[in-house]
Amino acid sequence: MIPTLIRSSWTHLSRDRVAQVMTFVLPIVFFSIFATIFGGRGNGSSFNRVPVVVVDESHTDRSRALVKALEADSGLRVVTALAPKGAAKAAATEAISRTRAEALVKEGEYSVALVLPAGIDTSLSRFDGKGVRITVLHDPADPVAAKMAAGLLQRATLQALRSEADEFRGAPAPGQATPSLDDMMPVRTEEVAVVGQKKDNGMVAFYAAGIAVMFLMFSASAGGGVLLEEAESGTLERVLSTRLGMTQLLTAKWLYITSRCILQIIVMFVWAMLVFKLDLMSHLPGFLVMTVTTAACTAAFGLALATAARSREQLQGLTNMIVLSLSAIGGSMFPRFLMSESLQKFSLVGFNAWALDGYLKVFWRESTLAGLLPQVGALVGFTVLFLLLARRFAKRWEVA
Repeated sequence: MIPTLIRSSWTHLSRDRVAQVMTFVLPIVFFSIFATIFGGRGNGSSFNRVPVVVVDESHTDRSRALVKALEADSGLRVVTALAPKGAAKAAATEAISRTRAEALVKEGEYSVALVLPAGIDTSLSRFDGKGVRITVLHDPADPVAAKMAAGLLQRATLQALRSEADEFRGAPAPGQATPSLDDMMPVRTEEVAVVGQKKDNGMVAFYAAGIAVMFLMFSASAGGGVLLEEAESGTLERVLSTRLGMTQLLTAKWLYITSRCILQIIVMFVWAMLVFKLDLMSHLPGFLVMTVTTAACTAAFGLALATAARSREQLQGLTNMIVLSLSAIGGSMFPRFLMSESLQKFSLVGFNAWALDGYLKVFWRESTLAGLLPQVGALVGFTVLFLLLARRFAKRWEVA
């Protein structure tokens, strides 16, 4: 009897595609995401390269040698020139100024910029604590990039001025080990935060949005799943037999789920304001714009999943697989700046990544409403796509 039950269970699993995906595919997907983010560290691949803007205000042979050493460092991806802002892609590039570098960091294009000020050529390899400092412009939202860039700057300086460092170091005393170049500090730096200086707890908004959007996707999927229950009970057929068509029914469901999602986000952020001192009221316009568009998109996403599924069990499997995967790569589980550049770009296939970027712009980067256009536009586009998919999948109920 026991072998029969075991064989029956395996037969059931072989026929349940969703269970197969949840059992074998989803763990591999999560493993691959985490391995891509963390597994490449220390292997010398381009994954570890930190994007950094370098501004040379000294324009001397020494400063140019330092820039070349930074460009040659395997841990950095150095950018010294860009096309003017708003220019066509084919426009000629120009050297980045300190003001442009500060704007790039403040807008989130880069997490760190190094400014080599005038007089830096006489401050390298002094080892006396004097001379001008190299300015490290950084975004405190990414606590890793600035520290890595500052450390790699020391290594690049020693590589650029190796002969001078060797001369300073001299011959080791008998029995004394030769100090490595990485143990020497030939240049002094000063870190300057260009965003978030007056915020005691600004990143709370990012975490609130990340958790809210993840649970919104589960909630919207469950709300859309009511259609499956209505189809199974015969209620949907009776509703469609009236003057109310499928388009009007889906519209009503979408508006209801959207309103519920808006309320969920508001509750989350009000709690963050009351308990964690989030400055919500001064960011209200941007918050409302991002909340309405995020809720509308998430509601449409839930309807698309619900209409694509054939049963409640299948919907639950699809929801777990898709929502957890989108949350992993979209920033809900850990910040996207920990990912490689390619994975950060790939994560934008999920609407939740755009939503989190929008909330980060509102509460951390003090963006204007006009600055939210890329995120709002992407969310509106996703909303239209999901609604069209839901309408197409729902045709099977009209035919039935």
